[in-house]
Amino acid sequence: MLVFAVETSCDETSVCIMDKDKNIYSHIIFSQEIHKRYGGVVPELASRAHLEILQKITQEAFEESGKKISDIDIFAATCGPGLIGPLLIGSTFTKSLAVGLSKPFVPINHIEGHILSPTFNNKIHYPNICLLLTGGHTEIYLLESKKKITLLGETVDDALGETFDKVGKLLDLKYPGGPEIEKMAINGNEMAYDLPTPLLNENNLNFSFSGLKTAVSQIVKKNDLSNVFIANLSASFQFCVSKIILEKTKKAIKKLEDESKKINSLSVVGGVSNNKYIAKKIIDFFKDKNVEILFPVKDMMSDNAAMIAWNCINKNLKSSKDIYFKASPRLSIK
Repeated sequence: MLVFAVETSCDETSVCIMDKDKNIYSHIIFSQEIHKRYGGVVPELASRAHLEILQKITQEAFEESGKKISDIDIFAATCGPGLIGPLLIGSTFTKSLAVGLSKPFVPINHIEGHILSPTFNNKIHYPNICLLLTGGHTEIYLLESKKKITLLGETVDDALGETFDKVGKLLDLKYPGGPEIEKMAINGNEMAYDLPTPLLNENNLNFSFSGLKTAVSQIVKKNDLSNVFIANLSASFQFCVSKIILEKTKKAIKKLEDESKKINSLSVVGGVSNNKYIAKKIIDFFKDKNVEILFPVKDMMSDNAAMIAWNCINKNLKSSKDIYFKASPRLSIK
């Protein structure tokens, strides 16, 4: 079985050709540079950029893979959640190819793609806790199997990746802010600023980052943006974020163990899982806790079509009536 998959939920345009044996013949991720001048993703510009590049990278993928479009058995695309314009462009493009070749089309949930991405390179021992840390979502899930996924907690305001970008903008760093904050924090003092940890002591598993962002904004207003200041505030911000993530994860594991569900593994997925500082904090804390820590392969951490193809391969495929499936910006996991 050979799958052609498309991911266009936000500002990455990605295509992948993969077979059921995990052979990746081509995987292209095009990051839209146009958003850098605005310090964040502009939905209309993202849609236009997808239109301009999607056909081109599709042609490149087939040339690189040595495959013909007629070799494809199944077409798959992200149909939500995400920005509605980009979702419609990617899903409609992929549906058109499927219809033209009389092949099945499989709609894929972007979140489910992230959640199951570690299964590409790991055997997950269930029950599993999954930390989803992206630009648009910050959520904790319980996985009892690939098909039994339960949401335990989510952000009530900003997502973590979005918060990194907004803090980066406050510090006058390049977009995206996450990698720049991580670089600056290396030379900073993480104890320099005592930042708030919203909802940390609440009796739930939800996150909140808007108050943290506001606190950073107030500190920035009172200081000059020297390299030392930026490094110290970046380090303090990363420390605060990692503390929130760890405490919420510990609370989730305790809650489930109180319900007689022993957690065997913890997976960390999404673009923020690229942050080496946060990853190390998680690994170091759980190394003696008999909980296996799992990450996706690097090319499956940020938004990408490989995770969409892999998710498609793992599904019990339905009939081609899925061609009528409508993209949705708030698509939920069923």
